[in-house]
Amino acid sequence: MSSGVITASYIGASALFILALNGLSHQETARRGNFYGMLGMGLALFVTIFGLVTDNQFLLIIGMVLGGGIGWVLAKRVEMTHMPELVAILHSLVGLAAVFVGYANALDHGGAALTDIEKTIHAVETYIGILIGAVTVAGSVAAYLKLSAKIGGKPLQLPGRHFLNLGLLIASIWLGFVYVEGAAEGGGLAALVIMTLIALAFGVHMVVAIGGADMPVVVSMLNSYSGWAAAAMGFMLGNDLLIVVGALVGSSGAILSYIMCKAMNRKFINVILGGFGTKPKGDGSAAVVGDAGDVRSIQSEEAADLLKNAKEVMIIPGYGMAVAQAQHTVYEISKKLKSSGVNVRFGIHPVAGRMPGHMNVLLAEAKVPYDIVYEMDEVNEDFPNVDVSVVIGANDIVNPAAQEVPDSPIAGMPVLEPWNGKTTIVLKRGMSTGYAGVDNPLFYKENSRMLFGDAKDSVDAILKHLS
Repeated sequence: MSSGVITASYIGASALFILALNGLSHQETARRGNFYGMLGMGLALFVTIFGLVTDNQFLLIIGMVLGGGIGWVLAKRVEMTHMPELVAILHSLVGLAAVFVGYANALDHGGAALTDIEKTIHAVETYIGILIGAVTVAGSVAAYLKLSAKIGGKPLQLPGRHFLNLGLLIASIWLGFVYVEGAAEGGGLAALVIMTLIALAFGVHMVVAIGGADMPVVVSMLNSYSGWAAAAMGFMLGNDLLIVVGALVGSSGAILSYIMCKAMNRKFINVILGGFGTKPKGDGSAAVVGDAGDVRSIQSEEAADLLKNAKEVMIIPGYGMAVAQAQHTVYEISKKLKSSGVNVRFGIHPVAGRMPGHMNVLLAEAKVPYDIVYEMDEVNEDFPNVDVSVVIGANDIVNPAAQEVPDSPIAGMPVLEPWNGKTTIVLKRGMSTGYAGVDNPLFYKENSRMLFGDAKDSVDAILKHLS
């Protein structure tokens, strides 16, 4: 395959990836965006295997078949509730690949074939690639453990942790100079190994220092890191398309993280430093803000009556809806209400669930029309006119403590405000706190009603009474 065909194919693949990102920016075009992305990746793989690779193509194809088979099985078996964990662990594979490629480059400098300047550039590329890759793989594994509840969701705040991060950064920079100088003489491997261990430690520390309620932003940021790791691999391998794709993923992930931080009233720089949302606060997470005697519980039949008599209904989904797989029944309820003349809308918080867009994907899976799904900023001012808000398995994203408790771990985070409406129905198994470990004053308000039980059982019962 000629170099001109390869270059043209790579340009075409890059254009398809850009179209994919553009499509994924809107719910209505997301399916088309996914198609463009798959088409671009297929074109890139075909041209690379049969155009650039000249040896051991059979082994490469075997590896692709094995990897593709594993990916297919995972995609089929993993439920939507576990998608955030899957995304996090897949990010770790990109970082691991960058580390492996970096060490392969470090062990083969090309000998006399490279000039001194080229050796220096090669060493810098290798060092940065391994650094980003190691941070990504360790941070992604830590995120997976937190998202899957294998470790706690509360932030681990070590004494002097910011000085620790600064020390790790200074050590990494110093080791970089040591490695580049040693690599020019065919050595420096010890400095590279030490830096890798430091980067792994920083990746873990960066994520465990972040509170559970902020994990969607962490997943987005790790996506950005994986993109920069891919770009670093592109530099190491001299592959222009990998550089372009990595830069696209890295920059789009960073932009998404920044947008989410703005939506949550957090500082973007704190995400990178592992201090996101963890400024010193009081014991707001442990404090109980209401009395159990103030809780007003209702049954499904009463909830159905409230919905039937309402004119404006707002449905607020959360992670509990995903766990219960209740989205299809919720949509059936919305259709039943709309057929009775009730105006039904869905209010989505930017970080509802465990990753960006988690609730949007669930609702799209249930075929909920896009035109009745609204973002938090679009509906918060409308709550005084809402007759009934239905909170399904959400906690932190509808927690008034973000506004009312100054020392709360979620203080300052914008939240949906259903308590400003006439009645709020909260579907929960019990009075447990959310992922951030913060008690919710919403449960004790006079206009709140608690419908206890499994979300799927509760919405099934409501639908039955509506019918």
